[in-house]
Amino acid sequence: MNHFADVELRRATRHDARALARLRHEFRARRGPTAESEDAFLRRCEDWMQARLHDDGVWRVWIAERRGDPVGAVWLQIVEKLPNPVAEPEWHGYISNLYVADAQRNTGTGSRLLRAALDECARLEIDNVILWPTDRSRPLYQRHGFAGADNMLVLRR
Repeated sequence: MNHFADVELRRATRHDARALARLRHEFRARRGPTAESEDAFLRRCEDWMQARLHDDGVWRVWIAERRGDPVGAVWLQIVEKLPNPVAEPEWHGYISNLYVADAQRNTGTGSRLLRAALDECARLEIDNVILWPTDRSRPLYQRHGFAGADNMLVLRR
């Protein structure tokens, strides 16, 4: 069954913090032993998200809902660059936490969420958009034009 038609995307607000925290927990807790209880994490994460979900903040978030239930989200952080004397945009974009619930995968929801974030990057004339893919998500990002960069170094800590 294709659930594409009944999934709606919208920009998330502070009122979505609890739902977004639940999606974050669902996404990350399956990766290994957790460091805190689910309730403690949800409280901490919800507080963190509420403090950052406002219209003029550096975090932009889109939430996917199916019949009013959250089924996915994507986070975009706008990272300011130093002023530049050459004709080059002065912002980077960092995409994080693109997640779609298992029951909604392979319906185009992930692509739609990513497209919403990339459209915002285009609107803001973002220079580079970076992210850290998983092996599973790499094909999605490649379909949207992402490629490895040889002009970047990473110090893993």
